[in-house]
Amino acid sequence: MSDLHQEKHPFLAFVKKNQKNLTTLLVLIIVVVAAYFGYSELYQKPREAKAADAIFTAEKYFAQDSSNLVLNGDGASKGALYVIKEYSGTQSANLAKYYAGISYFRTGDFNKAIEYLKDFSTSAKQVQAIAFGTIGDAYSELKKYDEALDYYKKAGAHFPEDEAISSEYMFRAAALLELNGKNTEAVAIYKDIKAKYPKSEKGFNADKYISRLEIKP
Repeated sequence: MSDLHQEKHPFLAFVKKNQKNLTTLLVLIIVVVAAYFGYSELYQKPREAKAADAIFTAEKYFAQDSSNLVLNGDGASKGALYVIKEYSGTQSANLAKYYAGISYFRTGDFNKAIEYLKDFSTSAKQVQAIAFGTIGDAYSELKKYDEALDYYKKAGAHFPEDEAISSEYMFRAAALLELNGKNTEAVAIYKDIKAKYPKSEKGFNADKYISRLEIKP
């Protein structure tokens, strides 16, 4: 190719000058794409399928409130803890953390409940709000009231479209403040519940709590 032709086509000149580096880059891209495809199709998808099968029985026991069976299985089938350990990184392992956290809360192991629920996350906002709220309940049981309040507020604000869940956890935040003598802050939340969720059970009864606290000396 003549120098004049290269001047007219600077991109061609660039390619010719950097041909070795560009070839190396192209090979690298092909390797990365192939590796990703292999990981996704040949490794991760089969693991997801196996994890989903493994968690099936735990889900059944979770619906029955059989917490020990949720966690450890029934001998014939594995429990949530096995799924978390053996299928880390899968969607089922993430869900198993929710089952484990709620089950530990039900058995009174509040520290374990907090551990697993903090490690759980989901785009299902109602479920995430319940996870936050249960962390709040666990902290409250441990008498760690500041942490409990933070999680109650987080649960109440996470999915405001669900009036029942949001008003419930806002109410728990207010009740906790009231329990600890912070009546002014409690009244503010009760009023917020009344304003935002007047048709909910907590919103309907908010005036009762507000009046009781506002007439206290």
